[in-house]
Amino acid sequence: MKSTPRRRSANGAQLRTARVEPRTASTRPSLFLALQTGAGVTELPASRAQCRRWILSALSQDADLTLRFVARNEARSLNAGYRSRDYAPDVLTFAYGSALNRSSGRLRADIVLCVPVLREQARVARIPFAWRLAHLVIHGVLHAQGHDHEHDDQARVMQSLETAALRRFNIPDPYIDS
Repeated sequence: MKSTPRRRSANGAQLRTARVEPRTASTRPSLFLALQTGAGVTELPASRAQCRRWILSALSQDADLTLRFVARNEARSLNAGYRSRDYAPDVLTFAYGSALNRSSGRLRADIVLCVPVLREQARVARIPFAWRLAHLVIHGVLHAQGHDHEHDDQARVMQSLETAALRRFNIPDPYIDS
């Protein structure tokens, strides 16, 4: 398979052009991934390579995704502004348009992860922070693809997909009390 040509924008950011080879059943989805940190988050909590692996374990279509790692203030502000809820959630997913960009056929979404909330959840659950982070990255990717957990049947499907993806990394089922 040919590698995707790389270009640079005017400000030096790396750009990728679309793949031209046909997709086959064995071809995994292509992923353009941007990583960002908000104010109060001084470093990425996981490597780009690890984030890509977690995302690809749950991704079923080509995608342009941004993972943004934020502090409580930004998460709370986004939650209040977009969901009218006044607290800092662990993860927020923003899918654009109908999520699937009709012109390119690619999923486009931002996934916002609140690092202090995830650290606290991991501490309370007595699990490694990386396990909690992997779970919520995968959870956000599934939301971006249209999965939800508002109703019991939806929750069962989403939890099943999450646990299958986590199993690939030898991370135990987060829905089973140990």
